[in-house]
Amino acid sequence: MPSLITLTTDFGTRDAYVAAMKGTIASIHRDVTFIDISHDIDPQDVMQAAFVLRGAVPYFPEGTIHLVVVDPGVGTERRAVGVRDGSQYFVGPDNGLLTLALAPDEPDHIVQLDKPEFWRAGSPSATFHGRDIFAPVAAHLAAGRTLDDVGTPVDKLSTLHWALPTIDEHGIQGWVVHVDHFGNCITNISRQAFEELRDGRGIKCFAGGAILHAVHPVYASVADGDPLAIFNSDGFLEISVNGGDASSLLGIRKGAPVNVVFSRS
Repeated sequence: MPSLITLTTDFGTRDAYVAAMKGTIASIHRDVTFIDISHDIDPQDVMQAAFVLRGAVPYFPEGTIHLVVVDPGVGTERRAVGVRDGSQYFVGPDNGLLTLALAPDEPDHIVQLDKPEFWRAGSPSATFHGRDIFAPVAAHLAAGRTLDDVGTPVDKLSTLHWALPTIDEHGIQGWVVHVDHFGNCITNISRQAFEELRDGRGIKCFAGGAILHAVHPVYASVADGDPLAIFNSDGFLEISVNGGDASSLLGIRKGAPVNVVFSRS
């Protein structure tokens, strides 16, 4: 069975960067299946990459190698790392992205990729570690090398944390962590937190230019072009427009506040 490698980058598809990484991998280990998670991450947006990766990783089989290159610190002293978390592997920069993607879990094993014999060249480009370090290491892992073969064990990854919503007895103040391809504005307000606090009360949800009075089960619960609040497939509150783009129509961008107020009246 061929090895499975996923790719998540901010390279887009108009340039040769993704193809160069895949070609580098195939030059080392040809029996690989590639799955592109996304190459449309906003440039240098570590948190968006982590959000997208976190939404995809649980659905991949054991042994999958996730190659992640969103690397604003390329060429600096930030470490290159390989990680095993459960039965899956991750290769990428140690810039907080992996701690966000794997949260709240601590990975089982971490190595610093400090063995040039497993790189594309002993002197990698200062601007393209994706091709010269990360892709070759992913290929060697796919070919059967272990993490300890390709790097030196370290104790911890660099840490970033998701901002949690503010919760009190009257409601929840969250924020938009991601705007997807459809313009749906996904918040950090979980269904669990919402239901535990709501306790049968009515709601007002303030988001951009809209005030919403219910959470609906499906997009078609409202008329075409109308806004709604709905819990998405990952269990987070999102602000949407049936058949439309909520981000554009309601003036909501990533980082915008979304406030839910509960009331007995």
